[in-house]
Amino acid sequence: NRLDLLRPCIQSIKQLTSYPNYEIIVIDNGSDDPQMLAYLNQTDSAEREFTVMKDDRPFNYSVLNNKAVGEAKGEYITLLNNDVRVISPDWLNEMMGVAVQPGVGVVGAKLYYPDGTIQHAGIVLGIGGVAGCAHSHMDKANKGFFGRASLTNSFSAVTGACMVVSKAIFEKLDGFNEVYLPIAFNDVDFCLRVREAGYRNVFTPFAELLHYESASRGYEDSPEKMKRFEQESDYMVKTWSGILQNDPAYNPNLTLEFSDFSLAWPPRGNL
Repeated sequence: NRLDLLRPCIQSIKQLTSYPNYEIIVIDNGSDDPQMLAYLNQTDSAEREFTVMKDDRPFNYSVLNNKAVGEAKGEYITLLNNDVRVISPDWLNEMMGVAVQPGVGVVGAKLYYPDGTIQHAGIVLGIGGVAGCAHSHMDKANKGFFGRASLTNSFSAVTGACMVVSKAIFEKLDGFNEVYLPIAFNDVDFCLRVREAGYRNVFTPFAELLHYESASRGYEDSPEKMKRFEQESDYMVKTWSGILQNDPAYNPNLTLEFSDFSLAWPPRGNL
């Protein structure tokens, strides 16, 4: 559902994206709102410039994205949440310009909250126990820790809300984990497997988008959701215990309690 999110998302792609060669696949997971169904079932409208892939099974983010990637015709994939809007025309040019470079795995964009503060400028492992967005809630004008929010640089992971990766790499590594990570941390897990395979994951601040975080799916605010989230967190800790506390793209003297790159106290590493 949430036509109020999907339509502006697609319109922003079509109206603002300067990169010419792309297709849009909309993954419809059980929509029942009449207005949404009418929008998805258009046949003659000028807005009908997307393919609809229907899947009415219980929501599993990993399954849905893996299936859509299999349907995609392009050599590169952009995973994009429906609560994201394009605000910079060259966003896809910038991401593709990094993605095609030798040795690059996943490319992440710079995402802002509606209030203009930063939502995502890379992901730091270990924050919150598993991973958290770097520079979160900093002012848009803030260049970040040693400029990391304003420069193209490597991170161990980037968010799946907007990521670009070659279809070959995605399928070679079997995409997102459908069994143990149906909703949370599947993007982080995938990035770590990409890194383990010898590629580097890169954040570019020159691809800017607006992100209404969790506007469609909602938050982990029920006993059932909290239990599932805990299981996914446990899986990540057990699978990636070594690297989660020692992110190679993050100084060991910095905190894992906050996303502002402040000093850890007491220090986590050797000064």
